[in-house]
Amino acid sequence: MIHNKKQIIRSVLFGFFIIAIISCAFFKTGLAEEKAYIWEPGITYGKGGDVELKLDLAHPASGKGPFPALIFMHGSGWGWYRGISRIQYMFAIIEAAERGYVAVSVDYRLTSVKENDKTKYLFPAQVYDMKCAVRWLRANAKKYKIDPNCIGAVGWSSGGHLALMLGLTDPSHGLEGECGNSKFSSRVQAVISLAGPTELISLYHEKSVPIVLVEFLGGTPEEVPDQYRIASPLTYVSKDDPPVLTIHGDRDTSVPPKQAELLDAKMKEAGASHILIFKKGIAHVNFWYDKALWDFFDKHLKGER
Repeated sequence: MIHNKKQIIRSVLFGFFIIAIISCAFFKTGLAEEKAYIWEPGITYGKGGDVELKLDLAHPASGKGPFPALIFMHGSGWGWYRGISRIQYMFAIIEAAERGYVAVSVDYRLTSVKENDKTKYLFPAQVYDMKCAVRWLRANAKKYKIDPNCIGAVGWSSGGHLALMLGLTDPSHGLEGECGNSKFSSRVQAVISLAGPTELISLYHEKSVPIVLVEFLGGTPEEVPDQYRIASPLTYVSKDDPPVLTIHGDRDTSVPPKQAELLDAKMKEAGASHILIFKKGIAHVNFWYDKALWDFFDKHLKGER
């Protein structure tokens, strides 16, 4: 979630690299054989305040369905790090489509946007947007052959936080928002957090550069304690939560491993299903390609054992 300057530069360069590679892949695949997926970029899924919200979608090119759906949420310090967007998960949604999922990578309102030198889109705008995206999937279930009862959420870093908020909150918590398709549920049936924050007050005090949290929540824990509590996935853990998988590097200094341990302990105490996988010797990494991720979703959304 919190990166130094070199990490930001690497992320931006990696984004350009992804664009180049995917462009070549599309070209070569078109010459060699019919693709197993259909990719539809830049779809508007709702409107958050004055922002038109976009997603990229990939789905199987053949098959009757209905297919389970996955929503991928990028990590960017909730938008504090400029230049990071839904493109982060281009490869992931394509692989998901090849595996028999309808998959979307979504943008959300960013904390880097300022108004009168203050963050324009504070929490919970980002959670509102993600719930809007889930409702959009259900509203378009017939068009894209989606099984509306089998939707999974996954994200890295701040995206992992948003995935947990999707999975652990319900309408009684007042975080649904009003950006479209309100008659549909925003609940998801499986969640994967890839190094996502879980308890934001402790995270603030563990970090030497907590500006990302201040920009996201509008102040320090002393100034806006309720915001830190309401924005922490740990607040909402209950026995009826969907199954959650956490994959976390044990040498992560951006989102310390303690964040994953706190969630693991709280979910087990509540009797909820949580699997915690620590990757030895690994720092703050996006594990979307990990076999455990796909096995988890296949089990809980396809019923594969």
